[in-house]
Amino acid sequence: MVIVIGLGNIGKQYDNTFHNIGFMVADLLAEKIGTSFSKEKYKSMLAEGRFNGQSILICKPTTFMNNSGEAVSLLKKKFKDARVIVAVDDIDLAKGIVRYREHGSSGTHNGLRSIVSYIGEEFERVRVGVGRDKSVDLADYVLSKIKEVDREIIENAVNDAVNLILDKIGR
Repeated sequence: MVIVIGLGNIGKQYDNTFHNIGFMVADLLAEKIGTSFSKEKYKSMLAEGRFNGQSILICKPTTFMNNSGEAVSLLKKKFKDARVIVAVDDIDLAKGIVRYREHGSSGTHNGLRSIVSYIGEEFERVRVGVGRDKSVDLADYVLSKIKEVDREIIENAVNDAVNLILDKIGR
C-alpha cells in the first residue's frame, strides 16, 4: 500500500493558497485515479483507489498544517508497512519547480517538521516550489491567495507533482 499525504489547512479561507498546494496535489491525484474523498478517519479526509495494481490511500490531514504529524502518525500506526509520500509546498524552491526526495530533514517547513517529530525522516517528499516574496511576512505569503499571474505556473507544477507521484508508484 502507498499512502499519499497532501499537506494543507482545512477551511474555505485556505483554498487556493500557496500553503494548500499539498491538498491540490491530493485532489488532482484522486481525480486522476478515479476516486474521491469520501471518508474521514485518522484525523484525515481519505480517498481510496488503485494504480498499477497498488492500493493507494490519499489523505488530507484535518489537523492544520503545523500539526500534520498527528494524522500521519495515526496512519503509520494503522498501516505499518505502507510507503508514505508527502506532497508539500516549498518556499525554498522557485515557483513551479517540483522536487522529489526519498527522505531527509524538514527544512523550513512546519508541516514536515511536525511529521518528522512523530515518525522520523524516513518518508518520501514531493516538494512544489512556491517561491517567496521577502517583502511580505512569511505566514502572510504562504496563506495568501494564488494570484492570477501565478495560476498557470502553479497548476502545471501540481500536475507535474501528481505525474511524479504516479511515476514513483508505478515502479
